[in-house]
Amino acid sequence: MKVVIRVGGSVIASPMNPTLMKEYAKVIQRLRGQGHKLAVIVGGGEPARQFIQIAKEIGLTEPEQDEAAISVSRVLAQILAMKLGGLKWKEIPTSVWVATRTLEERGIVVMGGLKPGMTTDTVAVLLASKINADLIVKATDQEGVYTKDPKRYADAEKLDNLTFDELDHLMEEDRHKAGIHQIIDPEALRILKKNRIRTMVVNGFKPENVVAAVRGEKIGTTII
Repeated sequence: MKVVIRVGGSVIASPMNPTLMKEYAKVIQRLRGQGHKLAVIVGGGEPARQFIQIAKEIGLTEPEQDEAAISVSRVLAQILAMKLGGLKWKEIPTSVWVATRTLEERGIVVMGGLKPGMTTDTVAVLLASKINADLIVKATDQEGVYTKDPKRYADAEKLDNLTFDELDHLMEEDRHKAGIHQIIDPEALRILKKNRIRTMVVNGFKPENVVAAVRGEKIGTTII
C-alpha cells in the first residue's frame, strides 16, 4: 500500500516533542517493514508561525513569510529523515518530482513545505495524487473532524465519516494565508475533491493511530 502520512507541526513541534518524533520514526520503520511505501510530510507548527510573525513584523511580504515557515518545516523533516536513515538522508526533497523518485528508491520519503501559497496539507495531497496513493493519514491535534472547532466550541461534535463535499462546508477559511491553521487547508481540499483519495484524520499524539488507520480500523474521521 502507498500511504501519505501528514504529521502536523501542532503535534510534534508545538512545543517541540523529540520523544514523539522518535515514536513516529519507529512507526514509519514498522510500516515500511510490513511492505508499505510511505511518504511523510511534516508541518512547521508553532515554530513556523513564530517565524511568520517575525517576518511580518520586519515588513516581509506574505510569500516571504511563507518561505520562512517552509524552512522550518524542512528542518523538522530533516531531523526525522536522519533519524530514519542517518546523514545520507539529510537532503530533503524540494519538489514533488524529487520526492517521487526518492520514494521509488527508498520506499520512504520525508519532506516539508514546497513553495509559498501552499501548506504542507497541499504538499501531501499533491504527492498523494502523483504517486496514486491508496490512503492519506493526517495526524493532527484533534481526534478527527468536528462540526466546528472543538477548542472554541463546547458543543462541537466529532464526525466519524463524511465526504469531501461535506467537509467543504465545515471550513472556516476558503483561501490560503501564511500560518493558516484548520483541519485541512482550502487548496488541499480542492485537490482532494477532484482526485478523491481516501483520507483519515486521527489524533497524532498517539502515533499508533497511524498504524491503526493503515490497517483499516475505524478511527478518527474517514473522508471519502
